[in-house]
Amino acid sequence: MCFESLCVFFSDKSSGFGPVFEEQPVDTIYPEESPEDKIIMSCRTRANPPATYRWWLDNTEIVIGNEDDYSLMGGNLVISFPDRSKHAGNYSCLASNEFGTLVSQKASVQFGYLDMFSSDEREAVYVKEGQGAVLLCDPPPHFPEDLSFRWMLNEFPEFIPLDKRRFVSQTTGNLYISTVRASDSGNYSCFVSSPSIAKSVFSKFIPLVPIAEREKYPADIKVKSPDTYTLLGQNVTLECFALGNPIPQIRWRKVDGDLPVERHNISMSGSLLHLYDIQYEDEGLYECEADNSKGKDRHKVHLYVEGAPEWVEKISSSERDIGGDYIMSCLASGKPKPHVHFLKNGRMYGKNHELRFTDLTFDDSGMYQCIAENRHGTIYANAELRVFAGAPSFEWNPVKPKLLGAKNGRVVIACKPRAAPRPSISWSKGTELLHNSSRIFIWPDGSLELLNVTKSDEGKYTCLAENDRGRANSSGSLSVTDATKITLAPSSADISVGESARMECAASHDPTLDLTFIWSLDAHVIDRDREHYESKMVNSAGTSSSELLISNTQLRHAGRYSCTAQTPVDNVTVSAELVVRGPPGPPGGVRVDEVLTSSVRVTWSHGTDNLSPISKYSIQYRDVQAQQDWRDASTSPVNVEGNAEMATVINLTPWTEYEFRVIATNTLGTGPPSDPSPKITTRETRPVVAPSDIGGGGETSRELTITWTPVQPQYYYGSNFGYIIAFKPHNDPEWMRVTVTDPQARKYVHKDSKIPPSTRFEVKMKAFNSQGEGPFSISAFIYSSQDVPAEAPTIIEARTLSATEAVVSWVPLQLQTVEGYQVRYWRESVENEASAQRALVSSRENHTRLDNMKPNSHYLIEVRAYNGAGYGPASQRHKIYTKKARKSHRSQKTGFQTRMNYSGTTINIAWEQVEPLANESTVEGYKVLYRPEGQPSGMLYTTVKQSIDLPMKKGDYLVEVRAHSEGGDGAVAQVRIAGKNTFTLVIFLGLIIHNDSQIKTQ
Repeated sequence: MCFESLCVFFSDKSSGFGPVFEEQPVDTIYPEESPEDKIIMSCRTRANPPATYRWWLDNTEIVIGNEDDYSLMGGNLVISFPDRSKHAGNYSCLASNEFGTLVSQKASVQFGYLDMFSSDEREAVYVKEGQGAVLLCDPPPHFPEDLSFRWMLNEFPEFIPLDKRRFVSQTTGNLYISTVRASDSGNYSCFVSSPSIAKSVFSKFIPLVPIAEREKYPADIKVKSPDTYTLLGQNVTLECFALGNPIPQIRWRKVDGDLPVERHNISMSGSLLHLYDIQYEDEGLYECEADNSKGKDRHKVHLYVEGAPEWVEKISSSERDIGGDYIMSCLASGKPKPHVHFLKNGRMYGKNHELRFTDLTFDDSGMYQCIAENRHGTIYANAELRVFAGAPSFEWNPVKPKLLGAKNGRVVIACKPRAAPRPSISWSKGTELLHNSSRIFIWPDGSLELLNVTKSDEGKYTCLAENDRGRANSSGSLSVTDATKITLAPSSADISVGESARMECAASHDPTLDLTFIWSLDAHVIDRDREHYESKMVNSAGTSSSELLISNTQLRHAGRYSCTAQTPVDNVTVSAELVVRGPPGPPGGVRVDEVLTSSVRVTWSHGTDNLSPISKYSIQYRDVQAQQDWRDASTSPVNVEGNAEMATVINLTPWTEYEFRVIATNTLGTGPPSDPSPKITTRETRPVVAPSDIGGGGETSRELTITWTPVQPQYYYGSNFGYIIAFKPHNDPEWMRVTVTDPQARKYVHKDSKIPPSTRFEVKMKAFNSQGEGPFSISAFIYSSQDVPAEAPTIIEARTLSATEAVVSWVPLQLQTVEGYQVRYWRESVENEASAQRALVSSRENHTRLDNMKPNSHYLIEVRAYNGAGYGPASQRHKIYTKKARKSHRSQKTGFQTRMNYSGTTINIAWEQVEPLANESTVEGYKVLYRPEGQPSGMLYTTVKQSIDLPMKKGDYLVEVRAHSEGGDGAVAQVRIAGKNTFTLVIFLGLIIHNDSQIKTQ
């Protein structure tokens, strides 16, 4: 049935179209503290006539105008004064015009917030140095969950730098310190940021108090990513961090495969594994391993990969004839498998992936939507179906007015009028109605086919189309040309890789037509690879030719080459074979079996020989853990013949992970290697290498220290590797044995109160693993520690030199075990013995100078001998009394006066007398140093007077004068004297002496 208005409308293609979305609403998070007082949800379509819009919140239509908080701006929905209790939910937009209705994708409105941390004080965390610490962030209530975490130390903005010892989980916000040090002491605050609402808050400070203790602790994983779900194409980060001392090393691996090449990265000293552009094959079990010298810890996390829906096939707008059949289908991929359903004009229409229409009517026209959804998302595909009805018309697709056909060839003339229902088609030549025959055939789609065309077939051909709504026709004229013929075909060739080949092709053709040559290899047109291909074409009257040059030929250039001579009317093709011989291809199916301690059997299958028989195979291997380059393997037999598919690889290292590959060679060269074999580990066996550089000796009394260089890991030869140490006094028949289970250990200390001091020990070592023990090393000889000196020195003399210095001497001990002497001195009744100053003296000396003493004080002095075992008994204490302090200042200004006598041979230096204060030593005289300027030494004079005559010399000199007393020398006063033949110089120098300061006037 056809209503008149609809018939007219559907007969006019340009009359209009249904809505097409150009902008749809998107998920929105509105910060509750936002200064903005509105939310705008976008909805815009292209439609003719323009669409009208309605909005839905969850399952309820929003009535615009009845409430002040909703309004429309074009198709956009404006929410004024957003309120979580009223406006949170899922919004969708409906756009409609007379052609139908579309529903937009759903978009959520959610309200974001980040509350303040609790104001309660945080308790201090006390941790022993060397242990690990965890500071809990405990973020406040918030939405959404995408927080980022940092930690501050003591004050803002001093953020803690992260390294292999410190880690902040971006899942919990907690701060982890693997090994606490004294420098970690301080106040810590968790700083939380929400990028969605651009807000940050920080917690009350948490005091961290390290307690002095330096023990070692095994690796203990504390940050463990849980089993994780991620989506195809996304990025994911897995966390792993361990406490322990020494700082643990962290490594990642994929338990059931390899980490994705070029799509993973490890950062933060191994704590973070980043996986990029996740694919389904990345799903599986991932393991992080943390280890230090005290132990290992492992954690496994299962990564599940799922996918949001993606279109494999989707609907598109279509115009279909009335009364016809039509299938509208859409397919979506995803994990879990998406559910698919259809809407028509915004209402549910079908609950599977396709709609089937038979005998289409105008009622089937409308806006259709295919929707695919799973728990990870929803996708929409939109299309308009328009049902058309009309009389035949050639307006948009007439018969070609000028038609060409080659003599003795085939001509097809298309007839495709626009019509609905489907029209009946008939053909005529001139006035003659055509019927199917041995040379003439009318196809079901209306096309006319002519076979074995001759000049008599030239003329005007007309297509007539008719249905129940009318009829129409269209015509074209056929001309017949000479056929194209190959006159020179290319020749087959047989060459080797790297050589060149040449192919020629020539054809005759109708002179009124243009001719082109097309070269192809195995039905693929050669239009690239200009590095190897070059073609040339030559035209002459009625005949043309083309030449193809193939230079530096490779194996990929072998195959069937075709030359096609083509005109606008016809074409003809001839072919030739090019054989290219070269080095063999890679062998396939490399496998490893019969795995022994130092040998394996490698098998493979032959690859292509590239038309030259394989003469030999070579096998390569590499150590997986050591990340070695590929190396040539030793094999049995030594030479692997070209017909072999198996060889034994020898001289391998036990308990080592290897992979192997095979390479084939023929007379034309060596081919590429095969893919690597699956990884295998050679069998374990007992070790054959012993530790080296065995040494050591006594360190502390009643101890024997044994040292060695550990065996390298490639010589472990098995699991549970360790060392056995055998040692005994040199003349003792019985050996003592101890076991060290740490393969990286370098030292063992044997403590025994019965060990005689300075005793010669014989030591030897060997390695062991789960398969047994290896051979002993060559014996080494070391000595146990000596006893502390048993005697006390005797002090001969102790006397003061000044207010701050003294000297002490003693009778040396006649003991070979003495390495030196320790002198201790402290102020009697003022300082305790524990705070005494100390001086160490070599055993070759029997006296020393003591300094940094306090003036005018009673000191106690004692001496004791020491060696590697410790300190011997102390001597009897000796008491001394330091002198009063030297002159420190004076009550009046004094000065120097310099003058030359009349003969010019001497100069007189004079100064005022220095008067001591009550707490200073009496001035006993003066020291005068007369030295050339720029040199540290010169002539030293002493005098009790306040002047001195000095010889006049050439050049510039310095005179330094200082007062001398029992307590020592005072500060220096200095004057510069010019040389002979200069004018008289008078300088007054004010002396205010402050301990060691110098005041110079020149």
